[in-house]
Amino acid sequence: MADNFENNEYGPDLVSVVDENGVEHTFEELDRIETDEGRFIALLPVYTEAEEILDDDGELIILSVVEDEDGEIYLEPIEDEKLFNKIGELFEERLADYFEFDDE
Repeated sequence: MADNFENNEYGPDLVSVVDENGVEHTFEELDRIETDEGRFIALLPVYTEAEEILDDDGELIILSVVEDEDGEIYLEPIEDEKLFNKIGELFEERLADYFEFDDE
């Protein structure tokens, strides 16, 4: 997935992501971290329709930030479940003051 980071001085940090089907999705960037395993980003979907907001489960989207040889930035799912859980816990600790997380 390719991304396009938008800079908004007073509003949320929005990220436009184009999925493998060419569909563009907008997310609010909540946090970024870098570990020995790589760079990661936590996102929340941004919706324009009230029905979409009501249907959302409020789950964080956690992706790996990958840079190719040409300097193009891509966001990719974290395939390793153990790594995903570790990174998810790090984000939960960092964002606990702002969000309430279920222990599911």
